[in-house]
Amino acid sequence: MSFFINNTNYSLRVSLTWLRIMGLWAPDTLGWKRMLYTWHTGLVYMLVVGTFIIIQATDLFIIWGDIQLMTASAFVLLTNLTHSLKILNMVVRAARIKSIVKKNNNVLKMQITVDAKKAVKKCNREVNIHSMLYAFLTATTISLWALAAATENQNKQLPMRAWYPFNASQSPMYEIAYLHQSMSLMLSASMNASKDIVVMALIAQCRCRFRLISIALKGLCRDMHIVNNRLTKKQEEIVTVRLSNCIAEHQDTLETVNELERCFTESTFAQFTVSLAIICVTGVQLVFQTGNMLRMLSMTFYLLNMVDQVYLYCREGNELTIESENVSRSAYEWPWYACSVRVRRSALILMTRCCRTAKLTAGGFTTLSLATFVSIIKASYTFFTVLQGAGNGTK
Repeated sequence: MSFFINNTNYSLRVSLTWLRIMGLWAPDTLGWKRMLYTWHTGLVYMLVVGTFIIIQATDLFIIWGDIQLMTASAFVLLTNLTHSLKILNMVVRAARIKSIVKKNNNVLKMQITVDAKKAVKKCNREVNIHSMLYAFLTATTISLWALAAATENQNKQLPMRAWYPFNASQSPMYEIAYLHQSMSLMLSASMNASKDIVVMALIAQCRCRFRLISIALKGLCRDMHIVNNRLTKKQEEIVTVRLSNCIAEHQDTLETVNELERCFTESTFAQFTVSLAIICVTGVQLVFQTGNMLRMLSMTFYLLNMVDQVYLYCREGNELTIESENVSRSAYEWPWYACSVRVRRSALILMTRCCRTAKLTAGGFTTLSLATFVSIIKASYTFFTVLQGAGNGTK
């Protein structure tokens, strides 16, 4: 049994390996050990996420009505609730997600032409850059939360508001609560970021497959010497085989995109909805947190982290649509006029199918696009002004 995940993309390889450690990516050859791995999954969830949800939900119930305190407690609670839904989604649909990962990896690693290899390398580089930036924002946010609590003017401050069934302001209970929150936040954030990177990387690999189809279409007549604008019978047979492969790969890529949609559409919708609320709530906290520079800095990084999370989903969805549209244009960029009517008709079928572009949606309500990203930011700002006014009114 291989512990480390094999994949052409480095970010996907690291993220899936970490999810395996945390109990969310079971090996296929566990056999009788699968029950032990399931127990491991449940234990990790309760220690990292479940207990944090309980203590923050209890605290939210106690302070209900105080806008400032509620926003201080709610933004991480909302993140963990969405995190729980994404964990459930990944566990329940693990087999289907693994099939997508395997299919994309097999297609990308079998490329042999120079242009195709360059396209795969470019895709991997883009995913790695965005993943590292996202991971940096996540790690910095958690570190600043822990550091800000340790440097508070008031004694015995915890990184996050939470209720404990003991006095968490006195030693050694304070140290235990502080360690629990710091470790839970770090592990939970790493799991959440890994799941987001997996989705982002899979979308990126699908758009890369569309890009490879475009390259293959442009090269249908590569290495062929065309005389009098007419292919020979042998050349046309080669073009027919190449075109058939392009059509089959295009259909397979569309099916993969549809499966990706079915696997992640609900969790993406939940993520967008909660991200809208969290961006708004974090903005309110930035207004209230004026006494501690580290607190303000940590909230700023958290805000940037949430914005970047939504942006990555929307950007990759937008690029996927663009690359699927480019397939239709590429179908015109080869010497189709030198082929027989039969081959032209096959190419025309592909062109017609490409007029219906590939799109990913969040819950079937909104498309993953840059326009959606702008709409979420605008809506967050609108709710921010409402909450800010309500907070000022309760002072």
